[in-house]
Amino acid sequence: MNIIKSTGTFSFYTLISRVLGYLRDILIAIFLGSGALADAFFVAFRIPNTFRRLFGEGSFNAAFIPSYSKELIKGKTNARNFANNIFNLLTIFLLILIAIVELFMPLFVSIIAPGFKSNPEKFLLAVQLTKITFPFILFVSLASFFSAVLNSYNKFAAASAAPIILNIFLILILLFGKILDEKLVIYLSYGVSLAGLTQLIFLIIFVKKYFVPKIQIKFKITKKIKFFFKKLLPSIFSSGVTQINILIGTIIASFQASAVSYLYYADRIYQINLAIAGIAIGTIILPKLSSYIQQNKNKDITRIQNKSLELSLFLSLPAMFGLIIISEEIVSCLFGYGSFDQVSVRNSANALLYFSLGLPAYSLIKIFSTFIFARDNTKIPFYFSSISVLLNVVISIYFFRDVGFLIIPIATSISSWVNSTLLYVYLHKINYFKFSFNLIFQFMKILFCTILMSFCLYFLVSIFSEQLNYSNNYKVIYLFLLIFLSMLVYFVISLITKAFKLSDIKIKY
Repeated sequence: MNIIKSTGTFSFYTLISRVLGYLRDILIAIFLGSGALADAFFVAFRIPNTFRRLFGEGSFNAAFIPSYSKELIKGKTNARNFANNIFNLLTIFLLILIAIVELFMPLFVSIIAPGFKSNPEKFLLAVQLTKITFPFILFVSLASFFSAVLNSYNKFAAASAAPIILNIFLILILLFGKILDEKLVIYLSYGVSLAGLTQLIFLIIFVKKYFVPKIQIKFKITKKIKFFFKKLLPSIFSSGVTQINILIGTIIASFQASAVSYLYYADRIYQINLAIAGIAIGTIILPKLSSYIQQNKNKDITRIQNKSLELSLFLSLPAMFGLIIISEEIVSCLFGYGSFDQVSVRNSANALLYFSLGLPAYSLIKIFSTFIFARDNTKIPFYFSSISVLLNVVISIYFFRDVGFLIIPIATSISSWVNSTLLYVYLHKINYFKFSFNLIFQFMKILFCTILMSFCLYFLVSIFSEQLNYSNNYKVIYLFLLIFLSMLVYFVISLITKAFKLSDIKIKY
């Protein structure tokens, strides 16, 4: 396996999905803006989308792949029986969960968006929309199961391409935004669930070469199955700690008008880099790292861990600096149209700036957690994630009255740095990970390249200030030009200083 090539494949499809997601969100911003309709839809969309991220961005892999890899070593029959039992139990649990939540949806929405209760119309609309979108959880969770099976065989393309389907469905609906008017949010909600079903069917087609599920009423709950489900809940919580923090932020933000929408748009932007610098790399290295650990190949373990961390820092550090420098220009150029006015741009940009301060930490959490998950341990990341979430809640609630919704991205960044630090200290203490001298040297090079790129970006912003103005209809073209030039400078300097080597593309791990 080649980390850079595999990460490139994963990132390519993820980038297509995020670009389409951007197009989707700019259409939402045009037709819904940041008002009551937008808030209600984002709450209804946040829940299934959070589940998609929780299950699809590493948590299911963390529990499934190490156990499935062990069964594969014993034989394909063992692996097939293990996977089939997991599939049936997961399906039953999800069906029961959906039935209960659908039955008590008003109570559920009052928990996830308590601030909506002061506005009965918005609350009832949120209940209606969430009822429609909630079945998406069944489809996306089972899709994540099939993705984990594919990833176990080092097949990453189909799993990373599947989320594109959701964006295609929603974009097609949004194209009829003017015709649908206020009914748009209803059709969008149905589109979410229908896209989830299509995504599931798409993955079943690709996975049938390796595994064909059999629906069984009778199945054995063995020690291995019990062990898997004991690992699953902690892995969901620890892998998705950033998403859980955002979900908690949505709950708190519901008490301030339009705050849910501001946070949503900011979240959409910084998640692009997280998907590449943290989630992609963590997903790619888990199967191979698990295999090396089972075979006690210590040199290979050290090599793959240090290279994955180096690649994560290479991608996340310049992104953090870039988002800090041009947060307002990015939000304005991407979403500053139609109903999304300059006040909305400014508020979302401020949220983005504070979210971006934690960007390397979000990626490090994914990487460090993977080092522990590969050893079949999901409890330790769970404990640290619990501390992180608790810290996030305390900071957000305590300062919300004085600071407003901006305390939410601030608290998310602070708690994420605490989480990543705790993970590193633990890894170092029990000798699961050590920085190589080369990694430290490479980090200094990456930091140097990032600083030079930042100066270049700041200079370019001053040159294109008029073209990036809110009122300019072609501002997005200049934004992409500015980002392209900055990235070009960064990669050229990286090649000159050898912060990045072309020869690394050919190295297999």
